[in-house]
Amino acid sequence: MMQEHKHIIEQLEKYIQQKNIAEITQLLDGLHAADIAEILDDLDFDDALFIIRLLDSEITADIIAELDDDLQEKILENLSAKEIAEEIEELETDDAADIIAELPEEKKEEVISHIDDKEHAKDIVELLRYDEDTAGGLMGKEYIKVNENWNVLHSVAEMRRQAEEIDKVHTIYVVDDHDILKGRLSLKKLLTTSTKTPIKEVYNDNIHYVKVSDSADEVARTMQKYNLFVIPVVDELGTLVGQITIDDVVDYIKEEAEKDYQMAAGLSDEVEEDDKLWEVMKARLPWLIVALLGGFASVIVLSGFGNAMNTYGTLFFFTPLIAATAGNVGVQSSAIVVQGLANGTLSGSIWKRLIKEILLSLINGIILAIILLLVGKFLLGHILTGFDMKMAATVAISLISVIIFASLIGTFVPLFLHKRGIDPAVATGPFITTSNDIFGIYIFFTIAKLILGF
Repeated sequence: MMQEHKHIIEQLEKYIQQKNIAEITQLLDGLHAADIAEILDDLDFDDALFIIRLLDSEITADIIAELDDDLQEKILENLSAKEIAEEIEELETDDAADIIAELPEEKKEEVISHIDDKEHAKDIVELLRYDEDTAGGLMGKEYIKVNENWNVLHSVAEMRRQAEEIDKVHTIYVVDDHDILKGRLSLKKLLTTSTKTPIKEVYNDNIHYVKVSDSADEVARTMQKYNLFVIPVVDELGTLVGQITIDDVVDYIKEEAEKDYQMAAGLSDEVEEDDKLWEVMKARLPWLIVALLGGFASVIVLSGFGNAMNTYGTLFFFTPLIAATAGNVGVQSSAIVVQGLANGTLSGSIWKRLIKEILLSLINGIILAIILLLVGKFLLGHILTGFDMKMAATVAISLISVIIFASLIGTFVPLFLHKRGIDPAVATGPFITTSNDIFGIYIFFTIAKLILGF
Protein backbone atom coordinates (compact mmCIF):
# COMPACT_ATOMS: atom_id res chain seq x y z
CA MET A 1 0.00 0.00 0.00
CA MET A 2 1.33 3.42 -0.96
CA GLN A 3 2.19 5.87 1.81
CA GLU A 4 -0.41 8.43 0.68
CA HIS A 5 -3.12 5.76 0.86
CA LYS A 6 -2.16 5.05 4.45
CA HIS A 7 -2.59 8.73 5.29
CA ILE A 8 -5.98 8.86 3.52
CA ILE A 9 -7.18 5.78 5.40
CA GLU A 10 -6.27 7.34 8.74
CA GLN A 11 -8.12 10.53 7.79
CA LEU A 12 -11.14 8.60 6.50
CA GLU A 13 -11.47 6.57 9.69
CA LYS A 14 -11.49 9.81 11.69
CA TYR A 15 -14.05 11.56 9.45
CA ILE A 16 -16.31 8.50 9.29
CA GLN A 17 -16.36 8.35 13.08
CA GLN A 18 -17.28 12.05 13.11
CA LYS A 19 -19.84 11.53 10.27
CA ASN A 20 -18.11 14.43 8.50
CA ILE A 21 -19.48 13.83 5.01
CA ALA A 22 -18.04 17.00 3.50
CA GLU A 23 -14.46 16.08 4.49
CA ILE A 24 -14.90 12.48 3.31
CA THR A 25 -16.06 13.52 -0.16
CA GLN A 26 -13.35 16.16 -0.42
CA LEU A 27 -10.67 13.64 0.62
CA LEU A 28 -11.74 11.16 -2.09
CA ASP A 29 -12.47 13.76 -4.75
CA GLY A 30 -10.22 13.37 -7.79
CA LEU A 31 -8.93 9.91 -6.86
CA HIS A 32 -9.16 7.16 -9.48
CA ALA A 33 -11.74 4.43 -8.84
CA ALA A 34 -8.97 1.82 -8.62
CA ASP A 35 -7.22 3.83 -5.89
CA ILE A 36 -10.44 4.23 -3.90
CA ALA A 37 -11.07 0.48 -4.26
CA GLU A 38 -7.62 -0.21 -2.74
CA ILE A 39 -8.42 2.13 0.12
CA LEU A 40 -11.79 0.45 0.78
CA ASP A 41 -10.08 -2.95 0.84
CA ASP A 42 -8.09 -1.74 3.88
CA LEU A 43 -11.04 -0.19 5.73
CA ASP A 44 -13.45 -1.97 8.05
CA PHE A 45 -16.33 -3.41 6.07
CA ASP A 46 -18.95 -1.13 7.65
CA ASP A 47 -16.83 1.93 6.78
CA ALA A 48 -16.36 0.71 3.19
CA LEU A 49 -20.11 0.16 2.80
CA PHE A 50 -20.77 3.62 4.28
CA ILE A 51 -18.55 5.24 1.62
CA ILE A 52 -20.13 3.24 -1.21
CA ARG A 53 -23.56 4.46 -0.14
CA LEU A 54 -22.28 8.01 0.38
CA LEU A 55 -20.63 8.65 -2.99
CA ASP A 56 -22.40 9.22 -6.29
CA SER A 57 -23.20 6.13 -8.40
CA GLU A 58 -21.17 7.56 -11.27
CA ILE A 59 -17.96 6.90 -9.29
CA THR A 60 -19.07 4.03 -7.00
CA ALA A 61 -20.01 1.87 -9.98
CA ASP A 62 -16.38 1.92 -11.15
CA ILE A 63 -15.18 1.40 -7.57
CA ILE A 64 -17.31 -1.73 -7.14
CA ALA A 65 -15.98 -3.10 -10.44
CA GLU A 66 -12.40 -2.61 -9.15
CA LEU A 67 -12.93 -4.13 -5.70
CA ASP A 68 -11.35 -7.35 -4.50
CA ASP A 69 -13.76 -10.24 -5.26
CA ASP A 70 -14.50 -11.05 -1.62
CA LEU A 71 -15.21 -7.44 -0.64
CA GLN A 72 -17.25 -6.91 -3.79
CA GLU A 73 -19.39 -9.93 -2.91
CA LYS A 74 -19.97 -8.66 0.65
CA ILE A 75 -20.82 -5.16 -0.60
CA LEU A 76 -23.35 -6.51 -3.10
CA GLU A 77 -24.93 -8.73 -0.43
CA ASN A 78 -25.61 -5.60 1.63
CA LEU A 79 -27.03 -3.49 -1.21
CA SER A 80 -30.62 -3.79 -2.33
CA ALA A 81 -31.47 -4.86 -5.88
CA LYS A 82 -32.45 -1.27 -6.69
CA GLU A 83 -29.14 0.09 -5.34
CA ILE A 84 -27.17 -2.45 -7.39
CA ALA A 85 -29.21 -1.57 -10.49
CA GLU A 86 -28.31 2.10 -10.04
CA GLU A 87 -24.62 1.14 -9.99
CA ILE A 88 -24.99 -1.22 -12.95
CA GLU A 89 -26.49 1.50 -15.14
CA GLU A 90 -23.23 3.49 -14.84
CA LEU A 91 -21.02 0.59 -15.97
CA GLU A 92 -20.15 -0.68 -19.42
CA THR A 93 -22.00 -3.85 -20.33
CA ASP A 94 -19.05 -6.25 -19.87
CA ASP A 95 -18.30 -5.01 -16.34
CA ALA A 96 -22.01 -4.95 -15.50
CA ALA A 97 -22.48 -8.53 -16.71
CA ASP A 98 -19.47 -9.69 -14.67
CA ILE A 99 -20.98 -8.25 -11.49
CA ILE A 100 -24.51 -9.53 -12.11
CA ALA A 101 -23.18 -13.00 -12.94
CA GLU A 102 -21.92 -13.34 -9.35
CA LEU A 103 -25.35 -12.65 -7.81
CA PRO A 104 -27.81 -15.36 -6.70
CA GLU A 105 -30.35 -16.20 -9.43
CA GLU A 106 -33.32 -14.49 -7.73
CA LYS A 107 -31.41 -11.28 -7.00
CA LYS A 108 -29.96 -11.33 -10.51
CA GLU A 109 -33.44 -11.17 -12.06
CA GLU A 110 -34.55 -8.53 -9.56
CA VAL A 111 -31.55 -6.30 -10.35
CA ILE A 112 -32.13 -6.55 -14.10
CA SER A 113 -35.80 -5.64 -13.64
CA HIS A 114 -34.76 -2.41 -11.83
CA ILE A 115 -32.47 -1.20 -14.64
CA ASP A 116 -34.25 1.78 -16.23
CA ASP A 117 -32.29 1.70 -19.49
CA LYS A 118 -33.94 -1.31 -21.14
CA GLU A 119 -31.46 -1.38 -24.02
CA HIS A 120 -28.62 -1.57 -21.50
CA ALA A 121 -30.45 -4.34 -19.63
CA LYS A 122 -31.03 -6.25 -22.88
CA ASP A 123 -27.31 -6.10 -23.74
CA ILE A 124 -26.37 -7.34 -20.26
CA VAL A 125 -28.80 -10.26 -20.48
CA GLU A 126 -27.31 -11.17 -23.86
CA LEU A 127 -23.77 -11.21 -22.42
CA LEU A 128 -24.88 -13.39 -19.49
CA ARG A 129 -25.70 -16.17 -21.96
CA TYR A 130 -22.06 -16.69 -22.83
CA ASP A 131 -19.52 -18.69 -20.87
CA GLU A 132 -17.17 -16.35 -19.01
CA ASP A 133 -14.11 -18.00 -20.59
CA THR A 134 -15.19 -17.29 -24.17
CA ALA A 135 -14.99 -14.23 -26.41
CA GLY A 136 -18.71 -13.70 -25.80
CA GLY A 137 -18.09 -13.64 -22.05
CA LEU A 138 -15.27 -11.08 -22.39
CA MET A 139 -16.83 -8.71 -24.91
CA GLY A 140 -18.71 -5.47 -24.33
CA LYS A 141 -21.55 -4.05 -26.40
CA GLU A 142 -20.15 -0.49 -26.54
CA TYR A 143 -18.72 0.17 -30.00
CA ILE A 144 -19.20 2.47 -32.99
CA LYS A 145 -20.17 1.20 -36.42
CA VAL A 146 -20.98 2.79 -39.78
CA ASN A 147 -22.58 1.35 -42.90
CA GLU A 148 -20.42 0.81 -45.98
CA ASN A 149 -23.14 2.44 -48.11
CA TRP A 150 -23.11 5.72 -46.21
CA ASN A 151 -20.97 8.66 -47.27
CA VAL A 152 -18.44 10.33 -44.97
CA LEU A 153 -20.79 13.16 -43.92
CA HIS A 154 -23.58 10.78 -42.91
CA SER A 155 -21.07 8.55 -41.08
CA VAL A 156 -19.64 11.41 -39.03
CA ALA A 157 -23.12 12.47 -37.95
CA GLU A 158 -23.99 8.89 -36.99
CA MET A 159 -20.69 8.43 -35.13
CA ARG A 160 -21.39 11.57 -33.07
CA ARG A 161 -24.80 10.20 -32.09
CA GLN A 162 -23.39 6.80 -31.08
CA ALA A 163 -20.44 8.35 -29.21
CA GLU A 164 -22.80 10.14 -26.80
CA GLU A 165 -23.51 6.74 -25.19
CA ILE A 166 -19.88 5.55 -25.09
CA ASP A 167 -17.07 6.65 -22.77
CA LYS A 168 -14.15 5.60 -25.00
CA VAL A 169 -13.99 5.25 -28.78
CA HIS A 170 -11.32 2.69 -29.70
CA THR A 171 -12.06 2.11 -33.38
CA ILE A 172 -14.78 2.48 -35.99
CA TYR A 173 -16.22 -0.67 -37.54
CA VAL A 174 -17.74 -0.90 -41.00
CA VAL A 175 -20.73 -3.19 -41.61
CA ASP A 176 -23.14 -3.90 -44.45
CA ASP A 177 -26.94 -3.62 -44.40
CA HIS A 178 -27.14 -6.91 -42.44
CA ASP A 179 -24.56 -5.83 -39.83
CA ILE A 180 -21.96 -8.21 -41.27
CA LEU A 181 -18.48 -6.97 -40.31
CA LYS A 182 -16.64 -5.69 -43.40
CA GLY A 183 -13.65 -3.82 -41.97
CA ARG A 184 -12.53 -0.80 -40.00
CA LEU A 185 -12.37 2.91 -40.72
CA SER A 186 -9.24 5.01 -40.30
CA LEU A 187 -9.79 8.32 -38.55
CA LYS A 188 -7.14 9.88 -40.80
CA LYS A 189 -9.00 8.74 -43.92
CA LEU A 190 -12.21 10.13 -42.46
CA LEU A 191 -10.62 13.56 -41.89
CA THR A 192 -8.86 13.77 -45.25
CA THR A 193 -11.63 12.47 -47.52
CA SER A 194 -14.42 14.40 -49.23
CA THR A 195 -17.66 14.38 -47.25
CA LYS A 196 -19.53 12.89 -50.24
CA THR A 197 -17.19 9.91 -50.62
CA PRO A 198 -18.87 6.51 -49.90
CA ILE A 199 -17.39 4.65 -46.94
CA LYS A 200 -16.92 1.52 -49.06
CA GLU A 201 -14.23 3.38 -51.00
CA VAL A 202 -12.12 4.31 -47.96
CA TYR A 203 -12.46 1.61 -45.32
CA ASN A 204 -9.79 -1.03 -44.63
CA ASP A 205 -11.05 -4.59 -45.12
CA ASN A 206 -7.94 -6.11 -43.48
CA ILE A 207 -9.34 -6.69 -40.00
CA HIS A 208 -8.71 -9.35 -37.38
CA TYR A 209 -11.69 -10.63 -35.40
CA VAL A 210 -12.79 -13.47 -33.12
CA LYS A 211 -16.04 -15.42 -32.89
CA VAL A 212 -18.27 -15.38 -29.82
CA SER A 213 -17.58 -19.07 -29.20
CA ASP A 214 -13.77 -18.73 -29.37
CA SER A 215 -12.01 -19.45 -26.07
CA ALA A 216 -10.58 -16.61 -24.02
CA ASP A 217 -7.16 -18.20 -24.55
CA GLU A 218 -7.62 -17.90 -28.32
CA VAL A 219 -8.65 -14.25 -27.94
CA ALA A 220 -5.53 -13.53 -25.86
CA ARG A 221 -3.27 -15.28 -28.38
CA THR A 222 -4.80 -13.38 -31.32
CA MET A 223 -4.46 -9.99 -29.63
CA GLN A 224 -0.90 -10.77 -28.58
CA LYS A 225 0.09 -12.03 -32.03
CA TYR A 226 -1.15 -8.93 -33.85
CA ASN A 227 -0.43 -6.39 -31.05
CA LEU A 228 -4.09 -5.36 -30.81
CA PHE A 229 -5.58 -3.29 -28.00
CA VAL A 230 -9.13 -3.95 -29.21
CA ILE A 231 -10.68 -6.71 -31.34
CA PRO A 232 -14.22 -7.07 -32.78
CA VAL A 233 -16.39 -10.10 -32.03
CA VAL A 234 -18.72 -11.68 -34.59
CA ASP A 235 -21.29 -14.46 -34.42
CA GLU A 236 -21.46 -17.57 -36.61
CA LEU A 237 -22.89 -15.51 -39.49
CA GLY A 238 -20.18 -12.85 -39.30
CA THR A 239 -22.50 -10.29 -37.69
CA LEU A 240 -20.73 -7.73 -35.49
CA VAL A 241 -21.94 -8.31 -31.92
CA GLY A 242 -19.32 -6.71 -29.69
CA GLN A 243 -15.68 -5.88 -29.05
CA ILE A 244 -13.03 -6.90 -26.54
CA THR A 245 -10.52 -4.42 -25.14
CA ILE A 246 -7.04 -5.24 -23.88
CA ASP A 247 -7.90 -4.54 -20.21
CA ASP A 248 -10.42 -7.40 -20.20
CA VAL A 249 -7.85 -9.77 -21.70
CA VAL A 250 -5.18 -8.72 -19.19
CA ASP A 251 -7.63 -9.38 -16.32
CA TYR A 252 -8.37 -12.84 -17.75
CA ILE A 253 -4.67 -13.69 -18.20
CA LYS A 254 -3.94 -12.55 -14.62
CA GLU A 255 -6.76 -14.70 -13.22
CA GLU A 256 -5.67 -17.75 -15.22
CA ALA A 257 -2.03 -17.31 -14.19
CA GLU A 258 -3.03 -17.12 -10.52
CA LYS A 259 -5.27 -20.17 -10.91
CA ASP A 260 -2.55 -22.22 -12.65
CA TYR A 261 0.06 -21.15 -10.10
CA GLN A 262 -2.16 -22.23 -7.22
CA MET A 263 -3.02 -25.50 -8.94
CA ALA A 264 0.66 -26.20 -9.56
CA ALA A 265 1.31 -25.50 -5.89
CA GLY A 266 -1.31 -28.05 -4.89
CA LEU A 267 -4.33 -25.82 -4.19
CA SER A 268 -7.58 -27.25 -5.53
CA ASP A 269 -9.52 -23.96 -5.21
CA GLU A 270 -8.65 -20.32 -5.68
CA VAL A 271 -7.72 -18.87 -2.30
CA GLU A 272 -6.38 -15.58 -1.01
CA GLU A 273 -4.33 -14.63 2.01
CA ASP A 274 -7.29 -13.21 3.94
CA ASP A 275 -9.75 -16.04 3.18
CA LYS A 276 -11.40 -17.85 6.06
CA LEU A 277 -9.56 -20.76 7.68
CA TRP A 278 -12.13 -23.29 6.41
CA GLU A 279 -11.84 -22.05 2.80
CA VAL A 280 -8.02 -22.24 2.85
CA MET A 281 -8.16 -25.70 4.39
CA LYS A 282 -10.57 -26.96 1.71
CA ALA A 283 -8.21 -25.71 -0.98
CA ARG A 284 -5.08 -27.30 0.49
CA LEU A 285 -6.36 -30.55 1.98
CA PRO A 286 -7.25 -32.55 -1.19
CA TRP A 287 -3.72 -32.46 -2.60
CA LEU A 288 -2.22 -33.07 0.83
CA ILE A 289 -4.34 -36.24 0.99
CA VAL A 290 -3.04 -37.18 -2.48
CA ALA A 291 0.52 -36.63 -1.26
CA LEU A 292 -0.19 -38.72 1.86
CA LEU A 293 -1.58 -41.57 -0.24
CA GLY A 294 1.48 -41.27 -2.46
CA GLY A 295 3.62 -41.54 0.66
CA PHE A 296 1.79 -44.72 1.65
CA ALA A 297 2.43 -46.09 -1.85
CA SER A 298 6.13 -45.29 -1.47
CA VAL A 299 6.18 -47.16 1.86
CA ILE A 300 4.55 -50.18 0.19
CA VAL A 301 7.10 -50.08 -2.63
CA LEU A 302 9.99 -49.88 -0.16
CA SER A 303 8.56 -52.69 1.97
CA GLY A 304 8.73 -54.96 -1.08
CA PHE A 305 12.50 -54.53 -1.09
CA GLY A 306 13.05 -55.19 2.60
CA ASN A 307 15.72 -57.84 1.91
CA ALA A 308 17.69 -55.29 -0.12
CA MET A 309 17.68 -52.93 2.83
CA ASN A 310 19.12 -55.66 5.06
CA THR A 311 21.83 -56.66 2.56
CA TYR A 312 22.60 -53.28 0.99
CA GLY A 313 21.54 -50.76 3.62
CA THR A 314 23.52 -48.03 1.84
CA LEU A 315 20.87 -48.02 -0.91
CA PHE A 316 18.46 -46.43 1.56
CA PHE A 317 20.49 -43.20 1.63
CA PHE A 318 19.96 -42.71 -2.13
CA THR A 319 16.15 -42.98 -2.13
CA PRO A 320 15.66 -39.23 -1.41
CA LEU A 321 18.08 -38.38 -4.25
CA ILE A 322 16.23 -40.61 -6.73
CA ALA A 323 12.75 -39.46 -5.62
CA ALA A 324 13.67 -35.76 -5.64
CA THR A 325 15.31 -36.00 -9.08
CA ALA A 326 12.27 -37.80 -10.50
CA GLY A 327 9.91 -35.19 -9.09
CA ASN A 328 11.97 -32.23 -10.29
CA VAL A 329 12.43 -33.60 -13.81
CA GLY A 330 8.71 -34.38 -14.07
CA VAL A 331 7.71 -30.89 -12.96
CA GLN A 332 10.19 -29.27 -15.39
CA SER A 333 8.85 -31.27 -18.34
CA SER A 334 5.20 -30.73 -17.47
CA ALA A 335 5.71 -26.99 -16.83
CA ILE A 336 7.20 -26.51 -20.31
CA VAL A 337 4.34 -28.44 -21.94
CA VAL A 338 1.67 -26.57 -19.95
CA GLN A 339 3.25 -23.23 -20.88
CA GLY A 340 3.33 -24.24 -24.55
CA LEU A 341 -0.33 -25.31 -24.45
CA ALA A 342 -1.30 -22.05 -22.75
CA ASN A 343 0.37 -19.72 -25.26
CA GLY A 344 -0.26 -21.87 -28.33
CA THR A 345 3.41 -22.39 -29.19
CA LEU A 346 3.35 -26.17 -28.80
CA SER A 347 3.43 -27.70 -32.26
CA GLY A 348 4.14 -31.06 -33.87
CA SER A 349 2.99 -34.56 -32.97
CA ILE A 350 3.04 -36.05 -29.48
CA TRP A 351 5.51 -38.72 -30.61
CA LYS A 352 8.03 -36.13 -31.81
CA ARG A 353 7.68 -34.33 -28.49
CA LEU A 354 8.25 -37.60 -26.58
CA ILE A 355 11.29 -38.55 -28.67
CA LYS A 356 12.78 -35.10 -28.05
CA GLU A 357 12.20 -35.51 -24.30
CA ILE A 358 13.89 -38.95 -24.36
CA LEU A 359 16.99 -37.54 -26.06
CA LEU A 360 17.11 -34.52 -23.74
CA SER A 361 16.63 -36.70 -20.67
CA LEU A 362 19.29 -39.14 -21.83
CA ILE A 363 21.85 -36.34 -22.19
CA ASN A 364 20.93 -34.78 -18.83
CA GLY A 365 20.89 -38.18 -17.18
CA ILE A 366 24.35 -39.10 -18.46
CA ILE A 367 25.81 -35.78 -17.27
CA LEU A 368 24.28 -36.20 -13.79
CA ALA A 369 25.38 -39.86 -13.66
CA ILE A 370 28.98 -38.86 -14.46
CA ILE A 371 28.87 -36.27 -11.67
CA LEU A 372 27.47 -38.92 -9.33
CA LEU A 373 30.24 -41.41 -10.25
CA LEU A 374 32.94 -38.80 -9.68
CA VAL A 375 31.48 -37.77 -6.32
CA GLY A 376 31.11 -41.45 -5.41
CA LYS A 377 34.70 -42.25 -6.26
CA PHE A 378 36.33 -39.35 -4.44
CA LEU A 379 33.90 -38.63 -1.59
CA LEU A 380 31.03 -41.02 -0.86
CA GLY A 381 33.26 -44.09 -0.78
CA HIS A 382 34.94 -42.66 2.32
CA ILE A 383 31.66 -41.66 4.01
CA LEU A 384 29.22 -44.52 3.30
CA THR A 385 30.10 -48.05 4.36
CA GLY A 386 29.64 -50.55 1.55
CA PHE A 387 29.51 -47.94 -1.17
CA ASP A 388 31.74 -49.16 -4.01
CA MET A 389 31.87 -48.51 -7.75
CA LYS A 390 29.38 -51.32 -8.43
CA MET A 391 26.83 -49.63 -6.23
CA ALA A 392 27.75 -46.24 -7.73
CA ALA A 393 27.07 -47.69 -11.20
CA THR A 394 23.74 -49.02 -9.92
CA VAL A 395 22.70 -45.59 -8.69
CA ALA A 396 23.97 -43.90 -11.87
CA ILE A 397 22.05 -46.24 -14.20
CA SER A 398 18.96 -45.86 -12.01
CA LEU A 399 19.32 -42.09 -12.16
CA ILE A 400 19.41 -42.08 -15.98
CA SER A 401 16.39 -44.42 -16.16
CA VAL A 402 14.39 -42.39 -13.65
CA ILE A 403 15.12 -39.10 -15.45
CA ILE A 404 13.94 -40.52 -18.79
CA PHE A 405 10.79 -42.02 -17.24
CA ALA A 406 9.94 -38.86 -15.26
CA SER A 407 10.35 -36.59 -18.29
CA LEU A 408 8.05 -38.83 -20.34
CA ILE A 409 5.41 -38.78 -17.62
CA GLY A 410 5.81 -35.01 -17.26
CA THR A 411 5.34 -34.57 -21.00
CA PHE A 412 2.61 -37.12 -21.66
CA VAL A 413 0.27 -36.41 -18.72
CA PRO A 414 -0.45 -32.70 -19.48
CA LEU A 415 -0.89 -33.52 -23.19
CA PHE A 416 -3.31 -36.32 -22.27
CA LEU A 417 -5.26 -34.07 -19.88
CA HIS A 418 -5.43 -31.32 -22.52
CA LYS A 419 -6.85 -33.80 -25.06
CA ARG A 420 -9.51 -34.78 -22.50
CA GLY A 421 -10.49 -31.15 -21.86
CA ILE A 422 -8.95 -31.07 -18.35
CA ASP A 423 -6.78 -28.13 -17.27
CA PRO A 424 -3.21 -29.45 -17.79
CA ALA A 425 -1.91 -27.15 -15.03
CA VAL A 426 -3.01 -29.86 -12.59
CA ALA A 427 -0.14 -31.97 -13.95
CA THR A 428 2.57 -29.59 -12.74
CA GLY A 429 1.63 -29.92 -9.08
CA PRO A 430 1.77 -32.70 -6.49
CA PHE A 431 0.27 -35.18 -8.99
CA ILE A 432 3.46 -35.32 -11.07
CA THR A 433 5.79 -35.04 -8.07
CA THR A 434 4.07 -37.78 -6.09
CA SER A 435 3.67 -40.23 -8.98
CA ASN A 436 7.29 -39.79 -10.04
CA ASP A 437 8.49 -40.29 -6.45
CA ILE A 438 6.74 -43.65 -6.36
CA PHE A 439 7.85 -44.88 -9.78
CA GLY A 440 11.34 -43.45 -9.25
CA ILE A 441 11.85 -45.52 -6.09
CA TYR A 442 10.43 -48.63 -7.76
CA ILE A 443 12.72 -48.25 -10.79
CA PHE A 444 15.72 -47.64 -8.50
CA PHE A 445 15.29 -50.81 -6.48
CA THR A 446 14.33 -52.91 -9.49
CA ILE A 447 17.59 -51.93 -11.25
CA ALA A 448 19.52 -52.44 -8.01
CA LYS A 449 18.04 -55.93 -7.73
CA LEU A 450 19.14 -56.78 -11.28
CA ILE A 451 22.69 -55.46 -10.83
CA LEU A 452 23.43 -56.30 -7.22
CA GLY A 453 21.45 -59.55 -7.22
CA PHE A 454 19.45 -59.64 -3.98
